[in-house]
Amino acid sequence: MICTIDWNTLSLPEWEQQFKKLDYSTLLQSYPYAQCMAAMDGQKPRWGVIKINKQEAGLVQILEAGLFFKAIHAVIMDRGPLWFKSYGSDEHQEAFFKEFNRQFPRRIGRKRRVIAEIDIELKTLGYEKTAHSYETLWLDLQQSEDRLRSALKKNWRGTLQKAEKAGLELQWDSKGEHLGWLLQNYAVDKEAKGYDGPSVKLLKILTKYMLPRGEVVVGQARLNGKEVAGILILCHGNSATYQIGFTTPEGRDNGAHHLLLWHALGVLKFKQIRNFDLGGINDNTAKGVKQFKEGLGGKASIPGIMYA
Repeated sequence: MICTIDWNTLSLPEWEQQFKKLDYSTLLQSYPYAQCMAAMDGQKPRWGVIKINKQEAGLVQILEAGLFFKAIHAVIMDRGPLWFKSYGSDEHQEAFFKEFNRQFPRRIGRKRRVIAEIDIELKTLGYEKTAHSYETLWLDLQQSEDRLRSALKKNWRGTLQKAEKAGLELQWDSKGEHLGWLLQNYAVDKEAKGYDGPSVKLLKILTKYMLPRGEVVVGQARLNGKEVAGILILCHGNSATYQIGFTTPEGRDNGAHHLLLWHALGVLKFKQIRNFDLGGINDNTAKGVKQFKEGLGGKASIPGIMYA
């Protein structure tokens, strides 16, 4: 089996067209994420078309930084590669990572970070495992509403039923009108409780690039005219990612977050999103968040391992 990676051979419109062919895509492999990292840290993106035996098999995006003609070099590949239908087997993954290591071998002066959600062991292919870094849940939105509802865990469904009777009003925003309110309250809540999560700076820059593309979904719940909960979802190709949420005590008591996420599934289905990444889960520092997301009926991904 021969694997090649053709870098920067597609125009941006061609890349976007190919990206939309993917059943599963990750936010960190999307073009707006590359724009965000370029603006924040000066990292330069590179886009690759993966070929298996000369046939187009998938896509991969990397971020690079270098000094002195790349004598000092950093290369980052997070949550890639992404595969087209009929590709992505263990054999294809092994061929890809072997070729990637050939092109970007470990050496003095090069910092390499790869977060890969795969079953194969990469140590024999030239990689060093550094951390068990990421795990998420995926929800298949190609199912019917009835099937999605029947997959809800009992406690989750009970809270949703309570929320549906609470008189909550939901508003959906794709223009960023409620984004400032959500980010401000998220920042205060995150600092007060000390949980992990993306920085407000990153979210502001990321949504700056995604809003004009119609890839931002903000949901807000109100009770008696008062804002009590909000969520931010980012779309990328045929997939979307639940990014952040905020709930007041009153919103929590009335299941506002549950109601927002449940109705978000319908909003995403209308946008023809096929798969919903519910975001990272962690048993050690955010067990309650994991249980909340599991209650929605998502299936755990292969854990992402960080390699150098």
